[in-house]
Order: sequence, then C-alpha cells, then structure tokens
Amino acid sequence: MAVAPHLFLPPGDRVLSPFTGWSRAHWEALADRQLEALVPYATPRFAQYRLPGRTSWSGVVSDGLEGYARSFLLASFRIAGAGGEVDPRLVERYARGLAAGTDRGSGEAWPELTDRSQQMVEAASIAIGLHETRPWIWDTLDTRVQERVVDWLSRFVGAQTWDNNWRLFQVVSEQFLASVGAPYRKADIEGGLDRIEDWYRGDGWYSDGDGRNYDYYNGWAMHLYPLLWARMAGPGGDGGRAEVYRERLGRFLATYPHFFGGDGAPVHQGRSLTYRFAAAAPVWMGALANCTPLAPGLTRRLASGTARHFVERGVPDERGLLPLGWYGTFLPATQAYSGPASPYWASKGFLGLLLPAGHPVWTERELPLPVEESDQYTALPAPGWLLHGTRHDGIVRLVNHGSDHNPLEGPAQDDPHYAKFGYSTATAPETAPRAWERTVDGHLALIAADGTPSRRLRIHPLRCEGRLASSRHDARLPGHDDPFPVVTTSALHGPWEIRAHRLRAPEGAAVREGGHAVADGTPPHAERGPGWALARTSAGLTSAVVALHGWHEETGIAREVAANAYGPHSATPFLTLPQHPGGPGVHVTLVALSRDTVDPRALRASVTCAVDDDGVRVRVRVRFPDGTELEL
Repeated sequence: MAVAPHLFLPPGDRVLSPFTGWSRAHWEALADRQLEALVPYATPRFAQYRLPGRTSWSGVVSDGLEGYARSFLLASFRIAGAGGEVDPRLVERYARGLAAGTDRGSGEAWPELTDRSQQMVEAASIAIGLHETRPWIWDTLDTRVQERVVDWLSRFVGAQTWDNNWRLFQVVSEQFLASVGAPYRKADIEGGLDRIEDWYRGDGWYSDGDGRNYDYYNGWAMHLYPLLWARMAGPGGDGGRAEVYRERLGRFLATYPHFFGGDGAPVHQGRSLTYRFAAAAPVWMGALANCTPLAPGLTRRLASGTARHFVERGVPDERGLLPLGWYGTFLPATQAYSGPASPYWASKGFLGLLLPAGHPVWTERELPLPVEESDQYTALPAPGWLLHGTRHDGIVRLVNHGSDHNPLEGPAQDDPHYAKFGYSTATAPETAPRAWERTVDGHLALIAADGTPSRRLRIHPLRCEGRLASSRHDARLPGHDDPFPVVTTSALHGPWEIRAHRLRAPEGAAVREGGHAVADGTPPHAERGPGWALARTSAGLTSAVVALHGWHEETGIAREVAANAYGPHSATPFLTLPQHPGGPGVHVTLVALSRDTVDPRALRASVTCAVDDDGVRVRVRVRFPDGTELEL
C-alpha cells in the first residue's frame, strides 16, 4: 500500500529502516500534520477543539476539552522533543487555550472537575503536557493564568475516581500540583499507587481494576502513568517505586512484540481500540525509562510499523483527522464514552519524540519483529492467553482463555472484544447490534429450541503453558435453572488451533462453533462441505473450520454487513450439531486462519483425532500430516 499523499511524509530510508522506511522525520511530520489539521476546529481562543463526529455521553463542552487535552499531549511531546524549536504558533495556541479554558468568563471555559467526571481523564493529559513543556509554556504563563490552572486541577484533591486506571489520573495530576508548589494531598498519590498493587498479576501484567480485565490498557495506562509520575516526582522523590515499575515494564515488554503482525498490525482485542498508535506507547516508555529488554532497532521497528500500518490504511484521513474507528469511521469499535476527540489518546504513541534525535532508537538499524524471524508460540498465564504467529504470512493469533472484562460479582456481559476464543492481527470480531443474539465467530454456543444461543460470560482459566491453554465457562439456556459447564482446551500447531470442548447439553439443543470472521470490501468467497467450511477474502485471507470429532456433517457460513472493523462485508465459517442427544459430549475442531491456500477437505482427511473419555477424564490425541502429535 502507498502512504497517503495528503500526509506529506518525507522519503523513506531503507538503509536505516529496512522494514518500514521510517525515521524520526516521519514521526515529526505525522505529528505536525495532525496538530495542524485540528486548527480549523478550534474555538476562537483555542481552549477547545470541537471535532466532527458522534458526541460522547459527556456532552459537547467536555468533548471540546478532550480535543484540547489529548492533542496537547501530542504537542507537548513534539515541543519538548525539539527543545522548543518548533513553529511558535504551536506553543502559542496551547498557552492561549490554557488561559481561556481556565477563565470562567471566556466563553470557552472547561467544565470543573467533579467526582468520576470525564474531566479527570483530560486533566491528567494536561498535567503531563505541562510538565514536559514547562520551560516553554508553564514558566512563561502569566501568574494569574498559572493560578487559574492550579485552581482547576486542584479539584482533584480528595476527589473520588473510578476504581481502575483512573486512579492514576489523580496521581499524575496531583504530582504536577506538588511540582509547582501548589496544595495537594499526598494520600491521594500514595493511595492510587498502592491500589494498583492489588491489580498486579505478575510477569508485567495488571488487571485494569478488579476482575480479569486484560487488554492494551496494561501498556498505555497501567505501565505508562506510574513511570510518567516518576518523571514528575524526580530522582529521590519516588520512594523507590520507580525501580519496581521499571522492572515490571521490562517483563511486559519481553513478550509484547509478539502481539504485532508482520504488517505492523496489533492484535485486535479489547476496548478503546480507536486509540490506534497508542499501542506503541509502552515500547517508547521502556526506552525513555531505560528499562527495556528490546534492542533499539526492534523498539523503532515495532512503533514505526504500527504507525505505518494505520497510515497506509487512511489514518489520519484526508482532513488529517483521526476518526472514531479502526481504519475509517467504525463506531462499534468504540464505547459510549468515546467522543470525536477520543482517538487522540493516540498521542501516547508519540512518546518516543521525547527521546533525543541521537538516541539509539532513532539511529540504530531496524530489527525484525519476532514473527518476521520464525514461527512463534507464547504463553501468557497472567491474562490466560496463547499467542501464535506464523512467519510465512505474518499473522499473529491470540487464543483467549482468561480475559472477560467482567466484574467479580453481579451481572456479566459478553463483549465481543473480550468474549471470543480467538483474535488476530488480520481479523476483528463481529460487532453487529445485539451481537450476542447471533454471534458466531470465535464462539461455542449451545442453542435452545427457540434459537437463543448461550453466551460466554465469566471465563475461569484453568491452564496456560507451552502451546496449551484451557478454561471453563457456564453456558445458560432459557428454561433451565442450572448452567451447563463448558471446559475448553486449545492446542497450537503452525497456523492451526485445535479446540476441544467437553460439555453437557440438554437433549435436542443444538451446538455450534465458529471460526474467525474475515472481512473485505466485497462479500468474501465461501465454500462448505461435509464437516468443513471456509471464507476467503479477495486478498487470500482464509478462515476455515474442520470437524474432527463430535460434529454433524452440516456446516454453514454466517454473513454480516457493516459489522466488522476490517471491512463492510464479513463472513464466518461454522460447524454445527443440530440435535444433541443429551448428556456429556466432546467436540473437537480445527480452526485455521492463514494467507496460505487452505484445503479443508485435505485437512479433514489427513488430520486424525482420537478421543478417550472414561467419564472422569477426556484425552484427545491429534496427529498432523507432518507427524506432529498433540494431546489435550
């Protein structure tokens, strides 16, 4: 794909960057284009940026503040990284915005901070931006403006936040107050930092709050803010915490490159995916905090590859704006709290601009991603995930046996960005309205006589090591008081996942399992036969499912329109057992996602599966054509 010409990016440097062609100049040009594109949407005194798009639930004024705060984060990295040697109009715009936003009589005043308000999120970005640009903005402000900024931020002192990554917004905001000699509450800072200790699960992984909430917030929030706080607190002011945070980020980064495909795409999983470039934030922070295990050339390869991936697909758009979505506008990939300026948390992905131009991440030659060197298998016990990447097609797949984004107690949901068995760098989950009623992709469902499918709500991880992972969830059907437990084990081999389910079902219920949904600009090609089904895009991306045990020969293809972030037309192959006899049963499926030619007929004929069920323990043995054997 060609880089969008409206971005005016410099020529590529294939000597320094053989994989992406990108240098620091590309990052600066991309930042400048986005910042300049916002100007037509600014209010007269630059306190708000009111962008086109769907308004969030917080309202137009809050969305305007969000436009200022999140773009200020980007501007601050650009200003500080250049030592203030930028277009002076950039500095002036954000200084003027501070003055007007904190002036109640300006007509552009920001909403006051109140408990659990969206303003808390934006205040943290402003605090970080002010810290990083202190010589060029804060120190040059009129004393009255400084006082008004302090007054606005001071509403954080003693306030209540949501009990998740929001605790860290209070930490960095009050630390900025402390750094300028303003009143703050030490207990707020220490309490927030103490609270995230309750969510640390080991190996560099935090849950974002109580429960099993694992996604990119681990990198662009849970690791990022504590180390940004440490930069504010300064040497000796962190009470020894910074070293702990560095060690944890180092552990996380050791496996983080395994989440990225050969085309630079991050695995499409979790919420707030509209932040896009922000997926690169933790690798930049690792270099900035001098705690990364990644070579400088790999750090830039990952970050530049991710940015280039989106740029090549029209992000930012022809106006220079970041739309609500993944590539173009796609609202199902967002949340109700997302407003038209929400995507500008992508600014975190530009953190690397704080590193000087002579730093090794900018001067050393790019190195390949793990998936570009060899096939990869990575077990992550904390979130309950298996990653497998295949070098020949550059796809990374994520098998989910642990993250459900549900509270520990009370009502639970099956958000399609968390509840699926499978995610990847080449596909997205189907997100049609009320998707749970017809969800097929990445899902094993019991289906009641009235057509109601069971849902995968709370996921209970059982095992995650090597190439194997397993979990349990409780399937519920109308008319039955007790749930039907489903125990699932996944085993990996190349581009294939063997998925074995042991379940108990009522007589007459149907059982259905879907593979990955593939999406395209035109309806994907589909084929199906006895015990197999596939869907293929025009570019050759193929999703297939093959029945190995416990299925009927009947199969199907589920099609959707405007339900997938990767394209307007999508299709999912599935297997089915129309009438379960009742009682316990075992169902084994081969799930494939590849850019290779996939022949499910040959797979069904050549892959053997033996199931031994003694009523207590089930053993599933699978043998592949190359002689490899797996036991589940």
